[in-house]
Amino acid sequence: MLINPKNNICHSFYKQYKEIIPSVFGIIILLIVWYLISLNPETSLPSPFKVITDTWDLIIDPFFNKGGNNKGLFWLVLDSLGRVIFGYSLAAIVGILVGFIISLNKFTRLAFDPIIQLLRPVAPLAWLPLAQAIFLKPDPSAIFVIFITAIWPIILNTALGVQLIPRDYTNVSKILGLTIFENFFKILLPATLPYIFTGLRIALGLSWLAVVASEMLLSYDGIGFFIVNAYNNSDISEIILAIIYLGGVGLILDKMMAYLSFKLTPQE
Repeated sequence: MLINPKNNICHSFYKQYKEIIPSVFGIIILLIVWYLISLNPETSLPSPFKVITDTWDLIIDPFFNKGGNNKGLFWLVLDSLGRVIFGYSLAAIVGILVGFIISLNKFTRLAFDPIIQLLRPVAPLAWLPLAQAIFLKPDPSAIFVIFITAIWPIILNTALGVQLIPRDYTNVSKILGLTIFENFFKILLPATLPYIFTGLRIALGLSWLAVVASEMLLSYDGIGFFIVNAYNNSDISEIILAIIYLGGVGLILDKMMAYLSFKLTPQE
């Protein structure tokens, strides 16, 4: 039976079209609700149309850089992403390492467990005064807040993945006489990758939240600083535009991590 390539292309396009429709419908509903709320005379929330007109210069030219704090949103987001990459990378390295250590050794697990349970619920903003006391400078303080916020889901998910490895895998490793490194790279790491990526994906979202919180109080650039500056100027339209940027970048980061997880983890 011959397969018509055009039919396959049309089917793929139709499938993608069907998946997009619900998303577009949801966005339209959100915009309608937003517009209706803005009609209330007792609110200062601008309508979607007013946000576009008020921030049109920022929308059409996000790449301008006139020096100092006078930058387009592209450069402000880039500043925030730089801090996220630094703090998140440190959290990923330390978190995965600690996750393996505490899951493979009972003594270290009992030693780390109360520390993790004590520090994990602390909100990112609560770390800011301590970070400033330790590092004295804004950028290292912000990176520390990102690190300490992102590390916990990485540790917990890595440890969970190791604990859930089937005993048969361990038995095979012993039968084959694998060395410690061979056992790690051929048995432990592949079996725990799905759990590690789950932790990394959660941590990436938390990192993006933490950088905005820290920049609001510590930084002189970045998207968090932009929001505070707009708030001080009572410019609600700029705040809404920044929120849209935050959501868009967060969505892109999450989709990138999901794609990376799909490509690197074993598929059943």
